[in-house]
Amino acid sequence: MAKKAKKAAKKAAKKPAKKAAKKVVKKAAKKVAKKAAPKKAAKKRKPNAAFMAALQPSALLSEVVGSKPLPRTEVIKKIWDYIKKNGLQDSKNRRMINADDKLKPIFDGKNQVSMFELAKVVSKHVK
Repeated sequence: MAKKAKKAAKKAAKKPAKKAAKKVVKKAAKKVAKKAAPKKAAKKRKPNAAFMAALQPSALLSEVVGSKPLPRTEVIKKIWDYIKKNGLQDSKNRRMINADDKLKPIFDGKNQVSMFELAKVVSKHVK
């Protein structure tokens, strides 16, 4: 009986070692395959033309960003510059923007607007 138990123990010890060796070989083969694959040239992304189109700000918005036509991205950027310059971000909840006299009419009379609503609010004031 003791001999059978020893043989069974040896077989059990050999099996995991063989499986582990096979896994290592498979991983090495995958790495070689990945390295051998030719790399594609990185394509430069084209900016979306809708974002780059110049939009005319309304009279209310032009008090903050200026009266020249600007792309939507620049309008948002200038509003953020104005917010930071005047310290209008809420001190406790930085996601909220407090309105001052110039921003209140743009924010539809609200005292506070979420930064995520900013693009929606601005879209009403550009053509």
